[in-house]
Amino acid sequence: MMKNNIEIENVSFRYKGSAESLLDNFSLTVKKGEVLLLCGESGSGKTTVIRLINGLIPHYYQGELEGNVRVAERDIKETELYELAGTVGTVFQNPRSQFFSVDTDGEIVFGPENIGLATDEIIRRKQETVKELDIEKLLGKSLFELSGGEKQKIACASVSALLPDIILLDEPSANLDRTATEYLRETIIKWKKQGKTIIVSEHRLWYLRDIADRVIRMENGRIKNEWTGKDFSGLSSESIQKLRLRPLTVEDTFSSENDSSSFLDMPEENAVILENFFFTYKRRPHLFFRKKLTQADEDILTLNIPKLRLPKNSVIAVVGSNGTGKSTFLRCVCGLERDCPGVITMDGKEYKGKNRTELCYMVMQDVNHQLFTDSVMAEVMLSMKDKNEKACEIILESLGLLPYKDKHPMALSGGQKQRVAIASAVAAGAKLLLFDEPTSGLDLSHMEMVGQLLTNLARSGSTVLVSTHDPELIGQCCDYILCIDKGKVGYYKIKE
Repeated sequence: MMKNNIEIENVSFRYKGSAESLLDNFSLTVKKGEVLLLCGESGSGKTTVIRLINGLIPHYYQGELEGNVRVAERDIKETELYELAGTVGTVFQNPRSQFFSVDTDGEIVFGPENIGLATDEIIRRKQETVKELDIEKLLGKSLFELSGGEKQKIACASVSALLPDIILLDEPSANLDRTATEYLRETIIKWKKQGKTIIVSEHRLWYLRDIADRVIRMENGRIKNEWTGKDFSGLSSESIQKLRLRPLTVEDTFSSENDSSSFLDMPEENAVILENFFFTYKRRPHLFFRKKLTQADEDILTLNIPKLRLPKNSVIAVVGSNGTGKSTFLRCVCGLERDCPGVITMDGKEYKGKNRTELCYMVMQDVNHQLFTDSVMAEVMLSMKDKNEKACEIILESLGLLPYKDKHPMALSGGQKQRVAIASAVAAGAKLLLFDEPTSGLDLSHMEMVGQLLTNLARSGSTVLVSTHDPELIGQCCDYILCIDKGKVGYYKIKE
C-alpha cells in the first residue's frame, strides 16, 4: 500500500496582520508518487497550501496556525527549513525570487553545496541534472541574460539537483510561452516517472490534463471539488466554464503569418507612429547616431524597429517567444530605457526620451517593483493627476478590489497585486497604456475582468499594447496581433 507523503489535518491559518483566514479547517493527504493539481480562483488558498508543505509557513510567513502538518513523517512546526532542503523542492511563479547565484552553473549546484555534499557528489548531480533536463546550452551564462523560459529551466534544474522526494510548483507556467510550457510539461513527466510526489498550483490547466493523478479545486480556503485525473480530463468545456476554470485545451494563436503592408501604410491620423526604436544591452554610445547600420551593428541589437504604425484606440497583443524582445520593446516605448533614441508621434505631437513618460504608463511583469504605498487605495490614488476617492473606488470595484482597499498591497496574493497595478494604470489616464503579461497568475474570472477593462480603455480613447502568452486574453479583447521576433516586427494580424 502506498504511504502518505504529506498529511495536513484540520489546518486553519491567518497571516499576521490579516483579519481573515486563508485556510479554514483544511485537510489533505497526498500519497508518495502522486501528482496533485490544485486549482481555483486567486486567493482561494492554493499558495498557502504550498507554503505549509515547504515549511515557509510557519518559519518564514508568520501568522496564526492551528492543526497539524506532517511532510515525509516530519512535523513541520518542529522542522527547520534547512532540514527540509533535501526532501522538498519548490519552483516558484517568478524564478528570480529563488535565485541565489548570478550564473547558471552556480545556481544549479547551490542547493547541493548548501546541504554540505562532497565535491564529487555535487559535480555528479550537476552533470546528471544538465543531461536529464537537456540544458547544456544554458551553462556558463549570467542569470540576468536569460529569458523567462530559460530562467524557469534553471529553477527546475536547481530543484532537481537536490534529488527531493517532493516537488512543489506554484503557478510555474504563468510567464511562459507555448514552447517553454511544453518543456515544463516534459520535465514534470520525467519527475513523475522517477516516483516524485508532485503538487502543482495552477490556473493554466491544458498542459497538465493527462499528467495529474488527482485534481482539487479550492474555494475560500477549503476543498470544494475533487476528481481523479481521468475524470477531470473528461469534463466538458461547459462544465469547466461553470467551475470558472481555464480551458483544458488551447489553440496556438500565434502560428500563422500575415502581410503587414496594409498596417504600415495606414493614415497618420489613425496611427501612433514609432520611429528609430533601436536598443542594445551592450553599450555602444554612438551606434544609433549613424546614418546606416551595418550588419555587425544589427547583430548586437536587442530591438531593431526603424518605423512602425500602431492603430489608435485599439488593443494590440504583442506576442513572441520568451526572450525575443517583447518586454524590451515595451520598456523602450515608455521611456524606461534611456539609450533608446525612439520617437513617438501621436495626434501631431512628438514625444522623445523622458517626454514619452507623459504619453505612456506601463504595468510591469513583476508588479512588486511598482507597488509603493501602504494601502491599495493609496496605491491607486498615487497615479491620479486629480485625486478623487469616488473615482478610485469605481476603478477598484471594476477589478474586484474594493474589499481590499485598506489592505497593504504586499499582503495580497500574486493575482491581486497584478490587479492593483492594473488599477493604477487605469487611474493614470495615459493615452498609450502598456501591459507586460497582465494576466500571469490570474484565474479565469479575473482574466476576463482584465480583458473587459482593456477593451473599455481602448474604446474610451487609449491605445493599449499588451505583451502576452495568453491566447484566451487575445481571443477575448485584442483587435490586432503584433509579433516580435528577435527584436524585429515579425507580422501584424487582425484578430478574426
